[in-house]
Amino acid sequence: MKMFVAAVIALMASAGIFAQAKRTAARAPAADRDQLGMTCAQILAMSSSDWIAQFKPKVSEPVPDQDKTVRAIAVYGKCYDARTDRLKAALSRRGSGPLMGAGGDFRDFEQALQSFTAKALASNDPPATPVKSAYAALYEEQFRYGFYERFEARPAKAEAAKDRASKPNPAKTPVPAPSGAKTQEPAKSDAAATDKSMQAATPPDPMTASKNRFGELLDALPDDRMHPLHSAFGDIVGRGGMSEETRLAVYRYAIFLLEPASDQPFSPPPF
Repeated sequence: MKMFVAAVIALMASAGIFAQAKRTAARAPAADRDQLGMTCAQILAMSSSDWIAQFKPKVSEPVPDQDKTVRAIAVYGKCYDARTDRLKAALSRRGSGPLMGAGGDFRDFEQALQSFTAKALASNDPPATPVKSAYAALYEEQFRYGFYERFEARPAKAEAAKDRASKPNPAKTPVPAPSGAKTQEPAKSDAAATDKSMQAATPPDPMTASKNRFGELLDALPDDRMHPLHSAFGDIVGRGGMSEETRLAVYRYAIFLLEPASDQPFSPPPF
């Protein structure tokens, strides 16, 4: 009798485990379907635009094209965020992650960025599309990953800088003129003309171009929308300790938020 009861209990337990596995399996296909059977590493190996182009034809549901794009961006963003979490955990295990002060500064940066994002999207006329809002969320995840990536790359960068410092720079090593040779300086008028022509032919550097474009977009807005945006943007870029790389990314992000859908994008998404 005892053996029979034990067998029944074991059978019930097995049935419970099977039912739980069945419920888990029933949920799994949705996640697998959204990732098209690919891992996050495979998805992130592609650009977001390439992933969207691959994802949309595989959606069998009769939904608008815009909804497919938003869904694809959400999958990409989930993978991007998971990668950031793994990097953050790895840095924490090694004890090489950001200290409390740096973490607090970044949280303040994120809050300022989110405040500007909300104002910028609200200023869009016509209103921002769900696709633009989804891309804005992906941009914010990119800033978060970049923050932790700096701590991951720090040892390698320090070694590279040390290696560069130990080697002579051939560009700074003067090359002596041949014995007896005379150097001839160009006339001042020729030098001035050459300098002007070079300035006209040389495009502005990326930061200058970004600042100019951002200024154009702000100036096109009515004063009641322009001034709050200008102030909110100042809360971001006015922070000390921001790298030039991050500053440029912030300007390009702001341009993305403000530029009309009818315009040619100023720069492609950085992911």
